[in-house]
Amino acid sequence: MNQLCFDLSPPLARASDPVTSFESAARVDEFRASQERLIVSVLEQYGAMGVDGIAARCRLTGHAVGKRLVKLQREGRIALTGRIVKSTSGRNEREWSVCNG
Repeated sequence: MNQLCFDLSPPLARASDPVTSFESAARVDEFRASQERLIVSVLEQYGAMGVDGIAARCRLTGHAVGKRLVKLQREGRIALTGRIVKSTSGRNEREWSVCNG
C-alpha cells in the first residue's frame, strides 16, 4: 500500500518575511532546548511551582513556559504534583516539579 506523508506543521517563516525571520526559524530548536533547560533548572533550584512562578524565575512569558511543559512531561523530566497553586493574577494553575530518577 502506498502512503503519502505530508508535513502539516505551519511554516516558521513566509517567503515575504525579512531575513531575520528566516534566521530565527533556523534557530528554533536551539531556542526550544534552551527554554527547556531553563524550566528544569528553575524547578530543580526553587522546587515545585506553577507556570507563572516558573516564568518569573526563567524570565520567559507564561505562554512560552506553558508550551514546553507537556513535552518535558512526556520525556519524564517533569511531572504534575497534583496540587493547585495561585498564579500571580490569582487564578488556579497546576503545580509542576522535577522528576527524581
